[in-house]
Amino acid sequence: MEILITVLGLLIPFIGTTLGSSFIYLFKNKGMSINLGKIFNGFASGVMLAASFFGLMLPALEYEVDYMPSIVVVIIAFLLGVILIFCIDHFVPHFHSQENYEEGIKTERISKDQKMFLAVLIHNIPEGLSVGVTFGVALANLTSNGDLMTVMGGAMMLSFGVAIQNIPEGAIVSLPFKEETNSANKAFLYGMFSGIIEPIVAIIGVLLAYYIQPLMPWALALAAGCMIYVTIEDLIPTAVSGEGKNHYGIIAFMFGFLLMMSLDYLLG
Repeated sequence: MEILITVLGLLIPFIGTTLGSSFIYLFKNKGMSINLGKIFNGFASGVMLAASFFGLMLPALEYEVDYMPSIVVVIIAFLLGVILIFCIDHFVPHFHSQENYEEGIKTERISKDQKMFLAVLIHNIPEGLSVGVTFGVALANLTSNGDLMTVMGGAMMLSFGVAIQNIPEGAIVSLPFKEETNSANKAFLYGMFSGIIEPIVAIIGVLLAYYIQPLMPWALALAAGCMIYVTIEDLIPTAVSGEGKNHYGIIAFMFGFLLMMSLDYLLG
C-alpha cells in the first residue's frame, strides 16, 4: 500500500503541471493579463515558501543527529542547495520568457524554445527533489511507526502543495511557448513535458532519503534551499513587479502561504 501511495504522490505534481498547461486552450489568442500573471506567481510563491519551511526545514531541524547540532546541519545543507541551483542557473543556457532575459553559458546551438524549456526544467528540479525526499523519509519512518496515514500524510501534503502551485505555473510556462510556436497544441506539450522532470528527480530523492538514512536532514534542508532560491529568483519578482502598481501578487502570496500552512497542519 505504501508503495502505491508513494507512486501516486510522485505523480501528483506532474498532474498539476499538466492541468495547468491545459489552460492554454482557455486563453486562446488573448494571452494572460498582467494582473492574472501576478496572482498566479504570487500564489505559487506563497505555496513554495510555506512548503519549504513547514514541510522541509522544520522536519530537518527536528531530526536528531549525534555528530553536530541539527541547526548546523540545516544551515550547511540549505546553503549547499542554494549553491547547487545557483551553479545550474549560471552554467545551463536558458531563457526566462516572463522577464525576457537569458542566463547561463551563451550558445547559439540551442534554440530559444529549447532555452525556455530548460528554464522551466531548472525550476522544477528542486520541487521534484523535495517531494521525493519527503516520501523517502516517510517510507523509512514506517519501520518505527506503523501508522501509514500519519507517516505518509506529511509527504502527501507536500505533494499536493507542489501540485497546487504547479497548476498556475503550468499555465504561466505554456503561454510563452504558444507565442513562440503559434500552436496551442505544441505549447501544451511543452508545458506538460516540462513537468516530467519532477517525478524523475523525485525518484532520486526517495532513494537518497530512504537508503542513506543519515542523510535525511541533509536532504530535507538541501531541498529547502533549492526551493527557496527558485522562489526568490523567479516567482516573487514577477509577482510584485511589472506594469500596474497593485497588490494582487502580494495578496495571492498570502493566500498561497496560508493554504500550504493549513495543509501541513491538517495532514502533517
